[in-house]
Amino acid sequence: MSTETIKLPDIGVSDAVEIIEISVKAGDEVNAEDTLLVLESDKASMDIPAPHAGRIGKVLVSEGDKVSTGDPIIEMVTEGGSEAPAAETAPQQTAPEAVAAPQQDAVPAAQPAQSTTRIVDIHVPDLSGSDNVPIIELAVSEGDTVDAEDSLITLESDKASMDVPSPYAGRIVSLAVKEGDHVSTGDLIGQMEITEQGAPAATEAPAQAAPAPQPVAPSQPEAAPAASAEPQRREIRVPDIGGSENVPVIEVAISVGDEISKEDTLITLESDKASMDVPSPFAGKVVEVAVKEGDTLSEGDLIGYIETAGEAPKPAAQPAQAASSAAVPQQATPVKAAPAEPSTEALTAEERDTSSSVHAGPAVRMLARELGVDLTQVNGSGPKARVLKEDVHTFVKQRLNQPAAASKATATGGAGIPQMPAIDFSKFGEIDVKPMGRLLQAGANNLHRSWLNVPHVTQFDDADITELEAFRKSMKDEAAAQGARLTPLPFMIKACAYALRKFPQFNVSLHPDGDKLIWKNYVHIGIAVDTPDGLMVPVLRNADQKSVIQIAIEMADLAKRAQDKKLTRDEMTGGCFTISSLGSIGGTAFTPIVNTPEVAILGISKAQMKPVWDGQTFQPRLMLPLCLSYDHRALNGADGARFTTYLAQLLSDIRRLLM
Repeated sequence: MSTETIKLPDIGVSDAVEIIEISVKAGDEVNAEDTLLVLESDKASMDIPAPHAGRIGKVLVSEGDKVSTGDPIIEMVTEGGSEAPAAETAPQQTAPEAVAAPQQDAVPAAQPAQSTTRIVDIHVPDLSGSDNVPIIELAVSEGDTVDAEDSLITLESDKASMDVPSPYAGRIVSLAVKEGDHVSTGDLIGQMEITEQGAPAATEAPAQAAPAPQPVAPSQPEAAPAASAEPQRREIRVPDIGGSENVPVIEVAISVGDEISKEDTLITLESDKASMDVPSPFAGKVVEVAVKEGDTLSEGDLIGYIETAGEAPKPAAQPAQAASSAAVPQQATPVKAAPAEPSTEALTAEERDTSSSVHAGPAVRMLARELGVDLTQVNGSGPKARVLKEDVHTFVKQRLNQPAAASKATATGGAGIPQMPAIDFSKFGEIDVKPMGRLLQAGANNLHRSWLNVPHVTQFDDADITELEAFRKSMKDEAAAQGARLTPLPFMIKACAYALRKFPQFNVSLHPDGDKLIWKNYVHIGIAVDTPDGLMVPVLRNADQKSVIQIAIEMADLAKRAQDKKLTRDEMTGGCFTISSLGSIGGTAFTPIVNTPEVAILGISKAQMKPVWDGQTFQPRLMLPLCLSYDHRALNGADGARFTTYLAQLLSDIRRLLM
């Protein structure tokens, strides 16, 4: 056994880079290429792999440290330590023959091109913060032969389903998981037998060449890169996205020239079900990006091209330059003559240092530089407080809305509204901080925007639904025979559709110019559905042309698919008027927020038996509370009162729907 100090390899940048994650601890057994730690520069995040198998003796760095090429990071204990000293002392004893020996050894090192096999562990890649994700399908069995990027397992999280590809080509030796298991980032999937061509020659040749005298060093390192694979241009396409089509791109995280690591996010898609990051299947340099924000993509569409296997010559080229500069002192002056350029680079380095402690991707950092935003002042809403593009945009909007003379003590948010002070709730007791789901965030943003931009007025009224309820109960069995569950809601939808035809001023939207109204010749009604992930509003199209039974059947289907997150974008857009019913829960009244760009929304509370004066005596009647919120820019108070009065008449006597 011997202890070896693992140093940081060439990472292609001259500045110190921050360690954002340490993937191993003392005592861990690792294989070659297992990730030791993760770095993040302004360009991309990168994994630092183990150069060979062994046991971690000591971790020499911590998360948050900044390291540069050559810094010691890990002490590793390896077997076969007795051979290593022999390899180191042999060149010293035969120093007079050092010039000739490497030339003789170079021939046998290049000759053994025989293949070798080894067993590697396959782990779950980065799942973007998701934990305990269920496996819904095993795509391979023990003994199967797979190619690189073939699907191994399929996971399904609350956000989306995703295939986990094979990082190598080879044969499946064993599987450590089964369908129904829950896995997290880094969990073992199984073991694979892979074949390597000429691996021993590649590892032995540098060891023999390293102790060679300096006069020979410049020639031999240049020969090694020549034997390495040339850079390959590889296309990146959209993987399986769970059957969704024409999914919009909401963020492009890469640009031409970016150096990225495997599993780095390329683009972010957002379907009606969830948003999903598309990871890179390769590490390399981005040479072409074929998409932009706002494009719609389906499975198999081209994202861009990445140049891979281009980094291999770089580590060898830099030692060659270092050796030549040491052997020829005359070249030291040109290297020192370069400080003319660092004057401009120093400025960018200072800018990077101010935000180096911030967890953000390359696309976000580029956006921040373009907008002149100091990322240290931006609150990150992503996993592990990661700063997203939306956070940068929100920060800029807040700054633009601040009064010019306002001081930091009176800083304001959007629309000049003073911000709520930040409070450390952990001072009062134990707390848990959990991120809002994207659906919940989207709903919160929409409601906040509507509340700030729409002058709301709410009209209240009661509808006598005593006769309606008696009729509904008498028709339940007949409706069930037609496959419909007859609740009060289909009657409400039918009555609202009828009222919208009677009062078309409620079936409009304001033109973006603010001086025109858009009148709609169709009646599509949205129904607010409460789901575990947040509020969703599926839209029932042409409600005025359908019977109560048809409405009941279609609404039951839309509500079920909303709960299962299977609604399409078309089924959630194009509404003219929204109904939010809380009658099954309770309450006497509430003020619903207009679902812009609509101009009105009807809230329905729980019906209650109340005494109603009929002119001679009080009669028990079932009264339904109606709460109509509307946009006062498009509608007046008299319009709201007429609408609720007419709607109450329709619900009190549904025969009016036939008139």
